[in-house]
This record gives sequence, C-alpha cells and structure tokens, in this order.
Amino acid sequence: MMAWQGQKNWTESLRSGDHSALSFCFKLHARSLGFFANRLINDPLEAEDVVAECFAKLWERRRDFKTEENIKAFLYISCRNACLDVIRRAKVKTRAQKAYSDAQEGGEDTILNHMITAEVLAILDEEIEMLPDNYKDVFKLIYFDLKKTEEIADRLGLSEQTVRNYKTRAVNLLKTAMLKRGISSMGIVALLLFIESR
Repeated sequence: MMAWQGQKNWTESLRSGDHSALSFCFKLHARSLGFFANRLINDPLEAEDVVAECFAKLWERRRDFKTEENIKAFLYISCRNACLDVIRRAKVKTRAQKAYSDAQEGGEDTILNHMITAEVLAILDEEIEMLPDNYKDVFKLIYFDLKKTEEIADRLGLSEQTVRNYKTRAVNLLKTAMLKRGISSMGIVALLLFIESR
C-alpha cells in the first residue's frame, strides 16, 4: 500500500480516483468508524456493513472533498445517518439503540462523545494487540469474554495469582501506552469502566 507523506497528497489522489488512496483512507478511519457504528446500533456485523457503505458513498462523492477533515466529517455524519436508518428500520430496538435514538434530542454532544469514545477505543484495541501474549490473553478473557479469575486459571493452566498479576500488568501497560498517545488518565479510567460494564 502506498504511504503518503502528507494529507494533501492522498486527498488529491483520492479526488483523482486513485483506489490506493481510498485504501489508505480506509486504514486510517475504518476501525474507529466501526466502533462508532457498533456503539450506536449494538450489532457488529451491521456496523461493518454501515462502514463499508460509508466508504462506498465517499468514493462516489470523492471529488467533493479537499481536506482530510472534510473526509472525516463526511464519514462520521454518513455513519451516524446510516445507523439512524438501521435503528428506524429495526422492529425491535435494543435498550442501547433506543437510548441512542432518544438521545438524538440532545444531538451533537452525544454524537461527539460517541466519536471520541470510538476513536479512543480504536487506539485501545491497537494497544491491546501489542501486549505480550500472556497479558493479552488474560486481558481479553477478563474484559471481553467476562471470564472469572478461576475460569481463566483453569483454561490457561495458571495459578489464580498469576492471572491477577497478568491482569494488573496488562492494565498498567495499557494506561502507560494510552498516556503516551495523549489520552488522559480520566479518559483511560472511563474506558476501563466502560469495558468492565460490557
């Protein structure tokens, strides 16, 4: 994949119909858009479809955008609108979908919060993948699969204390990595609370 030195080059290439510029843009924004869409509709497969549709729309309208900021704004607005369409079409709304739909009364603040959370979750996801394997496995089992310490110890053939140590070390490594990326301590705490609530 071609690497661009500055936004001017790839955005101009996108405008001129260069598919590798679209791939570059996808790599930049797809992960955070996926988190954003999934937070709104609470359906990972539907969220993937929504994101793909947003990039298809971007490609159709590529000549309209001159800056990365314009492109990013278009992607998030398109994603939000597509998610609203999904929610409206759904015969049975989940509690999260209903809450989001109801929150549209407040509008832009809610969308901005979801955008920020989605982008930070995308960064967190990258950092989780860079953890040492033992820490990563334990972290995912605790926070994503919601397994208890003793279950993880049995599954991985570790002592419960080792599992607790790996969890603590993983969280500390993630906090450090997120701070290095400019994410505040409060933001990290909020994210960990969000993950624990899943």
